[in-house]
Amino acid sequence: MTVLLGFAFTLLALGSCWGLEPDCLDQEPELVFQPSKYGSLWPLPQKVRISEVSFKLSSSSFRITDAKESGAGPSCSLLQEAYRRYYEYIFGDVKRQKVNKGLRAGPAELLELQVWITSPDSECDSYPTVSSDESYELSVDQPVSVLKAPKVWGALHGLETFSQLVYEDEYGAKSINATSVSDFPRFAHRGILLDSSRHFLPIKVILANLETMAMNKFNVFHWHIVDDPSFPYLSRTFPDLSRKGAYHPYTHVYTPADVKMVIEFARLRGIRVVPEFDTPGHTQSWGKGQPDLLTPCYAGSKPSGTFGPVNPILNSTYNFMQQFFKEISTVFPDAYVHLGGDEVDFTCWKSNPDIQKFMEQQGFGQDYRKLESFYIQKLLDIVTTTNKGYIIWQEVFDNGVKLKPDTVVHVWISSSTNKEMSDVTASGYTTILSAPWYLDYISTGQDWQKYYKVEPLSFNGTEKQKNLVIGGEACLWGEYVDATNLTPRLWPRASAVAERLWSAKEVTDISDAYSRLSVHRCRLVQRGVPAQPLSPSFCPHEYKGV
Repeated sequence: MTVLLGFAFTLLALGSCWGLEPDCLDQEPELVFQPSKYGSLWPLPQKVRISEVSFKLSSSSFRITDAKESGAGPSCSLLQEAYRRYYEYIFGDVKRQKVNKGLRAGPAELLELQVWITSPDSECDSYPTVSSDESYELSVDQPVSVLKAPKVWGALHGLETFSQLVYEDEYGAKSINATSVSDFPRFAHRGILLDSSRHFLPIKVILANLETMAMNKFNVFHWHIVDDPSFPYLSRTFPDLSRKGAYHPYTHVYTPADVKMVIEFARLRGIRVVPEFDTPGHTQSWGKGQPDLLTPCYAGSKPSGTFGPVNPILNSTYNFMQQFFKEISTVFPDAYVHLGGDEVDFTCWKSNPDIQKFMEQQGFGQDYRKLESFYIQKLLDIVTTTNKGYIIWQEVFDNGVKLKPDTVVHVWISSSTNKEMSDVTASGYTTILSAPWYLDYISTGQDWQKYYKVEPLSFNGTEKQKNLVIGGEACLWGEYVDATNLTPRLWPRASAVAERLWSAKEVTDISDAYSRLSVHRCRLVQRGVPAQPLSPSFCPHEYKGV
């Protein structure tokens, strides 16, 4: 199947230890590139059969069209834009020529990919949800190939798969082999977390990464939009939050138009946008624009001039949260909002005499987890009134907060992941896993392998418990990441997580993964994504720079 790759991919010796590097002995075993029988498909579909029969594709004659029976037609702009996008991915920036109607296919030429949405409601104008049908079937044959999907979301994935089956020879001629694919994701929630508070991420960078997410079949953008360092979200209800809390009130903010653009750009690629507004900790930037929201810290009997978490004992706190989350519920259409709840430092609360008095009145003793639970429960009640579901970091569950049955618990602490997954699911909560996939931790060598080797359901639990795990997220926190290095740090390392969350549990061959991922990475580079290399190697179309 060497022809599937379309080029010779020369790899130098990998993992060689030159000099006396101390980590040398701990490195992963050397991987050797061997063309995969699956070509460069990534993530690997559930079922795929690729034959030796190949067809030519010509930019002057090949078209992607709606099947006559399709539930979505020319008025479905989501699909029409996708057809244009994938035509360009396949053929590059060539100008589309008018098709000669009398043109007949040569003996081995593919003229058309027909897209057939089999359901009467294509969901073309809807937003994707956690229960969206993302399945599709692809039959590559000559002269017409057919992509069938119940909804547009599956069709988008099928277009990506079709484009990955196309390869070129040394003269740039495009070919595709006769193939049949039947595909669907193993997990419904396949996310990337980006942090736009510690460093502001320009809209252009966010959109470029949404594009790359679609190339890897990710379907959730977890937007960690605000945190301690800055508040770039421009709130219509409370404009002072960003005016005083952003790094800069004009250049380092996301306007309502920006947010709308991100949400629509994501929707057109089958990606949900789940915003995170983390409280009561991680809120230093909130306090700059909202007086009395944060707890004044004390040094002895006097205020120290510093502030701690959100002040949970004031009615004004909850009035603010009511109005703020009402706005969030109208700006972000997804059914869920991430409420954070992690890493609450109790030191400031303990120092404050008003809070000490409140603790006494409530009978909380010295257990400040009870005060945290008091706050979170009131917040959850507020968010429930906005008809949103919520996701929370695992500490909220760990601290015994009373949660609604449909709460989603996000597991991130790596020290006891399997026990946590077991405990959360045993309590009946839907769960998302991120603990093994913190991509901001970097190391030399091929760390993608450790992300790839994770099995999300390796914890002890019943079948019912394991069914509560809806997926996972790769997290790229922003302490040391901004627009200059985000994309190469994220890709193709996040691609390893993409395949783990999409493909069947049995897909674990690291050598085959390496061969496919090497070529997939070159494809990302050819599409303009500065994805970092896996090893000493070259791509036929190298990154051209900015």
